[in-house]
Amino acid sequence: MKLGEIPAPKGATHRKKRRGFGESSGHGKTSGRGIKGQRARSGPGLRPEFEGGQMPLARRVPKRGFVHLKRTLLEIVNLRDLNRFPAASVVDPAVLAEAGLIRSKQVRVKILGDGSLAHPLTVKAHQFSKSALEKIKNAQGACQQF
Repeated sequence: MKLGEIPAPKGATHRKKRRGFGESSGHGKTSGRGIKGQRARSGPGLRPEFEGGQMPLARRVPKRGFVHLKRTLLEIVNLRDLNRFPAASVVDPAVLAEAGLIRSKQVRVKILGDGSLAHPLTVKAHQFSKSALEKIKNAQGACQQF
């Protein structure tokens, strides 16, 4: 006996519901849609977010502040995190992304002056804080801004 030859148990198979095929089908006349009303009509029906005329959730929840459409997102890197790179190396967004200090090399990077730099580095970033610039120069390093 093959798997496809095994008969279904009694009562396992049902007749397909044939809606609109007369009263004796059990699904005739209104075809299971009730009488009149929005859900009885043909067409696309209700929007998923429609709450039956109740004030929608998006309008009930209080709003606060706004999101600036032209904001620039910066990844922050502190000077103490740059000590892991060898002396006289070039540190740019690609190197920072590879080290796991920023999400990807495409983001804008700002170097902040938290901590100190132990050895000279050439740091390439989009922005620098004043204290970071001073500390990199004091460590005989160089700063290059994109």
